[in-house]
Amino acid sequence: MTILPIELPGLTALTSLEALRQRAPLVHCLTNDVVQEFTANTLLALGAAPAMVIEPREAAQFSTMADAVLINIGTLSHRRAEAMMAAILGANQAGVPWVLDPVAVGALDYRTAFAVSILSLKPAAIRANASEILALAGEPSLGRGVDSADDSFRALPAAERLAREYGTLVAITGRVDFITDGARVWSVDDGDPLMTRVTGTGCALSAVVAAFCALPGDRLQHVAAACRVMARAGRLTASASSGPGSFAVGFLDHLYAMSREDLQ
Repeated sequence: MTILPIELPGLTALTSLEALRQRAPLVHCLTNDVVQEFTANTLLALGAAPAMVIEPREAAQFSTMADAVLINIGTLSHRRAEAMMAAILGANQAGVPWVLDPVAVGALDYRTAFAVSILSLKPAAIRANASEILALAGEPSLGRGVDSADDSFRALPAAERLAREYGTLVAITGRVDFITDGARVWSVDDGDPLMTRVTGTGCALSAVVAAFCALPGDRLQHVAAACRVMARAGRLTASASSGPGSFAVGFLDHLYAMSREDLQ
């Protein structure tokens, strides 16, 4: 039975954001080629530290030094899969949380098989759109590449099942975000459609989720806070933007200056 979600309070998100700024976690990002710069700038704006080490012979070693690891399969290749597997194994050995962003699973066989195969390696969290979550759970979906044609609430039962089966957290992002550990559900009803017109906002969110996973305390709250902070920055930025170009710059500025008043 699907658990009724509860809206995450802004002050709860603020508590997690302040902890992030104080800790400044190092996030090892194995992410896709399209979004590396935007992802790094997003993490820096929030107060985290990004690193992109993708050589397989270094990935395992570096993941043990990081505070969190992001596995984003957007531009997956055999060599990158090798590096990702090495980073995951290194992170698990060192007790470092890692986050899966299963970009375009369901639409393409190779990446779908790879994403499903690493679920047993226990990601701390999964961040994806509704179609990707449904496909990851082995259910029919309406995704088209990185775009979702499914509603996030429709994917919530699949997300809860994934969370329980793999002992992870699942964040489904869309018009409304839902974040669950299989027993609890937070929702985030914020953001703006203009966020979908800028390459990398979703992928950057996954990196931010990884950064928040490095914090001590209630990880479900922290992941929901990551979604709330990013969505609120999107809403604030869109109101003062003339289009995607100005939005991309303003978004980083709003993340950097995010305050108590903004989150309330």
